[in-house]
Amino acid sequence: MFLSLTLFSLNRKKMNLKSERRGIHVDQSELLCKKGCGYYGNPAWQGFCSKCWREEYHKARQKQIQEDWELAERLQREEEEAYASSQSTQGAQSLTFSKFEEKKTNEKTRKVTTVKKFFTASSRTGAKKVAQEKIVKQGQLGRERNADNILRDLKEIFTPSWELASPTEEIQEAKAPSPSINRQASIETDRVSKEFIEFLKTYHKPGQDIYKQCKLFLDTMNHKRDLSIEEQSECAQDFYQNVAEKLQTRWKVPPEKVEKAMDQIEKYIMTRQYKYVFCPETTDDEKKDLAVQKRIRALHWVTPQMLCVPVNEEIPEVSDMVVKAITDIIEMDSKRVPRDKLACITKCSKHIFNAIKITKNEPASADDFLPTLIYIVLKGNPPRLQSNIQYITRFCNPSRLMTGEDGYYFTNLCCAVAFIEKLDAQSLNLSQEDFDRFMTGQTSPKKQESDSFSPDVCLGVKQMYKNLDLLSQLNERQERIVNEAKKLEEDLIDWTDGITKEVQDIVEKYPLDIKPKNQALAAIDSENVENDKLPPPLQPQVYAG
Repeated sequence: MFLSLTLFSLNRKKMNLKSERRGIHVDQSELLCKKGCGYYGNPAWQGFCSKCWREEYHKARQKQIQEDWELAERLQREEEEAYASSQSTQGAQSLTFSKFEEKKTNEKTRKVTTVKKFFTASSRTGAKKVAQEKIVKQGQLGRERNADNILRDLKEIFTPSWELASPTEEIQEAKAPSPSINRQASIETDRVSKEFIEFLKTYHKPGQDIYKQCKLFLDTMNHKRDLSIEEQSECAQDFYQNVAEKLQTRWKVPPEKVEKAMDQIEKYIMTRQYKYVFCPETTDDEKKDLAVQKRIRALHWVTPQMLCVPVNEEIPEVSDMVVKAITDIIEMDSKRVPRDKLACITKCSKHIFNAIKITKNEPASADDFLPTLIYIVLKGNPPRLQSNIQYITRFCNPSRLMTGEDGYYFTNLCCAVAFIEKLDAQSLNLSQEDFDRFMTGQTSPKKQESDSFSPDVCLGVKQMYKNLDLLSQLNERQERIVNEAKKLEEDLIDWTDGITKEVQDIVEKYPLDIKPKNQALAAIDSENVENDKLPPPLQPQVYAG
């Protein structure tokens, strides 16, 4: 009745006898940059941190440019040599004809010039007057423009730049170069602009320079829509680095204020750039999102016990923490700023640590955190997971990803996604046969028995598990009937083939020999003409007595 589940439990018992269940363990050194700089690495950067990745990227890019340049020079030399060789063969033949054509052209040009001089001599003075009038007008306009420019510059010097224009006008100014972006600013963009302007007022002179730098960067990005997403990411990272260096060296801003300023700059810029750089059509981010979602749906049967998750969801407080963690990881997709998305990951991770701490009555370790994070991702199936990870990787302030708790939690999330993509039977301590059956939906692991529920559990939940168990049993019975029917059909076919073969063998071994028809036998009392030696037939005799 419970054949497949029984086999599954037997296999699990055999594995437990051989060796204890091994958990998902990741050494903390594996989370760091593989170049040994001490910062956190990232699978999207091939294990490097953002700083080392940019250095490697620049080296590879310069090498590629140098190789392309050398190839272009070589091709140009070959083309020039081929052209020179072809011209040397044709030069001797066309030398006399070329001299004749050159002499004819010179004479024609001289005659045309003489005629033009003859007819345009009287109009030359009029042209000079017109040219002088144009020069005077241009000078007047130039002086007026210079005066306007001087007034505008003086106004900008003595008036803070955020008071020169409202946030809506400033947004339209920044978006003016692109006709497709001329529209009314969104409520969120307007709110972020006001917050950014109020924040910069506390920085006085550096605030004005920051504001101008951000406007210039937005204008530049609006003109670079045709660049690849990697090149746009490179521009954003360079901008972050340059502004941070100016805040520290030129304007002597304290480190704690630099961090706050960079957070506000990132929020101000990425709120406007979000719709253009998040999951762009030129990348395969959407394809990766669908692949990860499909993979997580196929792994819906994975239980906390398979991942060695030290979380007991029967405890109400732990169950609430799990729900909050799933909510936070799903809410990440609704945020537009990379820092806000990182904040969702951090809140999710802290809920996970609290759930583990309540379950074990002791602080959670890193070996407990990663399996639980994998379980939360499998249970929540966050939307556009890969796109969010790529967006954070490309446009987040690199200092946040390299150090701190945000960088640590984000690196663990990347490891969790990579583990889910490569999860196999060995990772869950299952046999390959059971893993394949679970993945194809032929069967599922044994559900929790209704008798083991606590008294406080809702009756509907108990009934749901009973129905799931019944459906699982019916599914197993149906599979067994189908398999037996297929086996019976195969046996009948084999039996029919065997009987047919035996009959053919007997027929071949003992062929049927049909003899000709025998002559009819003569009657005993008939006259035997052929043999006269036979005695005559007996005659009846009567005796008197």
